[in-house]
Amino acid sequence: MLKVAKFGGTSLADENQFKKVHDIVINNEERKFVVVSAPGKRFKEDNKITDLLYLTHAHVKYSVPYDPVLKIIEFRFNNIKKALNLSVDLDKEFKEIRYQLDNKCSEDYIVSRGEYLSALLLADYLKCDFIDAKDVIFFNYNGSVNKEKTRESIRQATANCKKAVIPGFYGTYPDDSIKTFSRGGSDISGAILASAVNADMYENWTDVSGFLIADPRIIKNPKQIKQITYQELRELSYMGASVLHDEAIFPVREAGIPINIKNTNEPENPGTIITGKDELDAGYINEYIITGISGKKNFSAFYVRKEHMANEVGILRKALEVFEERGISIDHIPSGIDSFSIVLPSESVDKVAHEIIEELKIKCKTDYVKVHNNLSLISTVGINMASKPGISAKLFTSLGANNINIRMIDQGSSEINIIVGVDNKDFENAIKAIYDAFVN
Repeated sequence: MLKVAKFGGTSLADENQFKKVHDIVINNEERKFVVVSAPGKRFKEDNKITDLLYLTHAHVKYSVPYDPVLKIIEFRFNNIKKALNLSVDLDKEFKEIRYQLDNKCSEDYIVSRGEYLSALLLADYLKCDFIDAKDVIFFNYNGSVNKEKTRESIRQATANCKKAVIPGFYGTYPDDSIKTFSRGGSDISGAILASAVNADMYENWTDVSGFLIADPRIIKNPKQIKQITYQELRELSYMGASVLHDEAIFPVREAGIPINIKNTNEPENPGTIITGKDELDAGYINEYIITGISGKKNFSAFYVRKEHMANEVGILRKALEVFEERGISIDHIPSGIDSFSIVLPSESVDKVAHEIIEELKIKCKTDYVKVHNNLSLISTVGINMASKPGISAKLFTSLGANNINIRMIDQGSSEINIIVGVDNKDFENAIKAIYDAFVN
């Protein structure tokens, strides 16, 4: 089995974390290619190296001396080098960085140096090849990845490697200037590499042991999700549950490569498998009918009612135009015979809610338009729910038994999720009630 292993910032925060990564990679020959982030926080009040690099560039931009910040970065990397007895010439590397800063280098260049130096040190520590991302990840000028050129370059660069480390987060434009992904982009780099080398597994090492069925800030010691499909992950991520950068899913999903979310500080934990297929594998079947519960607070619902609405052609389109003309995205549209609701984050309509109500009345030719605020949406997700009768009844019964009023119900046509709207004040209790009903 060929594995690509990506390690996040917390996995490389200091020399002790480097040692853990070293052991994880060395102890499994299947981990042939390693993608790294810049060192993250060592403790709560600490700074991420990438944030310090952004700050360094800001100092240059506004003609403020940058060296005090750069020295903090230099100190962090030198500490790792000395503690692990590495041979990377950091003096030479920081001399080049200072030269680039003095010559007004781009922000993308300077913030990419965290991953670059992290990869240099780890490659030295693992005694394996270093492949610079600028030589294998290529962007078009519109910011999209040149998939064909990138894939071919990765294959050529890795063809004769026994093991290699590659910095994440950046690549190059056609003019050879450095281009970075959005924050968290090392996930994308790892996924692109896994797809290009036809990996059997893409491991994403972080500081959590995969996904949990519910938010641990609400549920005490929630159960771990053993396996989840991409489809379920999208549903849960949309409602706030996120470990991976969204764009990191697509390169490996296209190639049918599973992702394993693992914990660098707890390597023996199996973590969560995100299966490369649209169904669960028998070897990783979850114990529960539901896969996960996630939610968000502070939604608004515009409720429109009109007699004989079902017979009127185009009324929903007219209502949606009110939001489209303002560039406001819609989340859900639950409907009845003579009514429908348009649900969206409150922050997107706070300042224009009264104008929207009046326009909806005119467009839909009705006097009955109301807005309900302080709404929370909770999504209960599970690919196995569609085949089990009584799931909705069980969910609604659990909420009723806890005196939680359901303000909205929306079930997707795929039948893998049920979304309920409750008052903000009932948000935590609703998640506890659903968890108790299906897990406890």
